[in-house]
Amino acid sequence: MSPTSPMTSTSLREPDCIFCRIVAGEIPSERVHEDSEVIAFRDLSPQAPVHVLVVPREHRRDVRELRARPELLSRIVEVAEEVASAQADGDFRLIFNTGANAGQTVFHVHAHVLAGGPLAEGAL
Repeated sequence: MSPTSPMTSTSLREPDCIFCRIVAGEIPSERVHEDSEVIAFRDLSPQAPVHVLVVPREHRRDVRELRARPELLSRIVEVAEEVASAQADGDFRLIFNTGANAGQTVFHVHAHVLAGGPLAEGAL
């Protein structure tokens, strides 16, 4: 899906979205968590010792669309905390890139969980 593609917030899946395809199991990923609402998997280009993406199963373009689903945003944060506790010392940085100019390259909302030691200010 291109950054300018129209997308309704009620869509559960975008057929051309790489994260929708990962959620569906069509593209392999190294999952570290999955439940009925979100999955979490290791980033292929890690920017920290622990770099995991937390992705909702339903397609939402970016974090702004989670205003309509605050419980889903809360679940993403809960899973980020669980991942940081299980994979590192519990301290973590949580990043949502929102829009192409902010570095978002996949237009399916996802949180970057960075952990595993002191993190540089410029990481991600």
